[in-house]
This record gives sequence, structure tokens and C-alpha cells, in this order.
Amino acid sequence: MTSPQPSQAQPPVPPEDSSQTFLQSFSDPQAVARYVEGPPRYTPGLAALHRMSGLLLAERAPAAARVLVLGAGGGLELKALAEAWPDWTFVGVDPAAEMLALAAKTAAPYAERIELVQGYIDDAPPGPFDAATCLLTLHFLDREARVETARALRARLRPGAPCVVAHASFPQEPGAREAWLSRYAAFALASGADPEQVEAARAAVSASRYMFSPEEDEAVLNAAGFTDVALFYAAFTWRGWVGYA
Repeated sequence: MTSPQPSQAQPPVPPEDSSQTFLQSFSDPQAVARYVEGPPRYTPGLAALHRMSGLLLAERAPAAARVLVLGAGGGLELKALAEAWPDWTFVGVDPAAEMLALAAKTAAPYAERIELVQGYIDDAPPGPFDAATCLLTLHFLDREARVETARALRARLRPGAPCVVAHASFPQEPGAREAWLSRYAAFALASGADPEQVEAARAAVSASRYMFSPEEDEAVLNAAGFTDVALFYAAFTWRGWVGYA
């Protein structure tokens, strides 16, 4: 599941809110129907992020890798990875039924290699998997929940298996934070997003208490037990890391 884009205009939901409330952002049929328009407009270089993620996984994954995709709703990364790596199989996990249905549609040409599971990381098969991704997802969670989610993700990987994580992460100091949020909005506007929806998205991200600095996010992955964590993607308010189980 990716972050709420202005096609939905919903802020990230704090984890203390109910699961039902959390899922509301991804349960509106109209919002889900146009979801695939959002991420490329708000995430600079999204296609390149998917391509780099696959290349990083392929460095250590076997030719017929079994890959766990956490936050698979929408299916954009499933489609990209399945298209680029025809011998890989995938298990995609997401709590929102509507988003999983969209994932099934988006990645339909590769359906025979994809298993979709509705739920959270604890609902994922135990593995072991050869590689994993978690893209545009962890910024919904507070630090404790992020560490526990990342730890459960690592526990499902073979020793030394690669994992790619990417989500909203940018400097949180006063002044710098607002500057990066303005750049986030400027990129969306330049990509053709609706100005009112861009402003709503900026306000939602600004109001979220679960936006961390890149240093904090890297510390989360280290606390979860990943080794050799390295930054590979930085694009305005987004960061991506690779680490190993």
C-alpha cells in the first residue's frame, strides 16, 4: 500500500486509530480506481525506483527467487518486478481488499506468478523468502510499529537475503521541513496533479506525526536487525534503502 496521494486526499492515519479507519483511505472505489495516477505524480522517479529495487534484489536473489512484497496494493511494483524478472514468483500482502483487487488487475498478465494475501505482515507466509520489498508503506507507522514490522519482514527472509524499503522520509528540523514539503508539492504540480489536491496532500503530510528524518528511518532498519543498510534512493521527500537479513 502506498501513501495516500491527492487522488484520495487523505492524511496518513495514526496507528492508534482503528484498522477500519486506517483502511478508509484505500477503500473508496473512486479513489482506488484512479490510484495508479497518483504515485508517479508525487514520487519522483517511481519507475526508476522499481527498476533499481529489482536490480538490488537480483544481486543476491537466485534466478527463480520467491519475493515478498509488503504493501502490494495497487500492484505497481508487482507489475514492474514481474515484467523485468520473468522467473521470479511473488507473494503480495496488503490490508485493503479494494487495493488488492486493483493489484490483481494491474499485474494481471503475471497472475500465475503472484499470490495475493489480504492482511498485514503477520498474515504473510513464514517463508523463507529470497528477497522482499516494502515500498511507500512504512510512513504510516510510528517508530515502534515500524521496527516490529521490519523485524517481522526480516524474519521471513533467508539469511543474507536483500530487502528494499522506500517511503516518505525527509529532514524534520523547522525550516528545512517546510522547504522539503514545498518541493514535494512543486513536483506534484509540475507533474500535472490538481492544485487543490496537491495542497490537501501537502497539508496532510505536514500534519502527520509519523514523518521521520532519513537518519531515524535508517536507525529503524538497523534496530530491526538488517545489516549493511545503505541509502540508494533520494528524491525530495522520499528515501530508499537496501539491507540484508
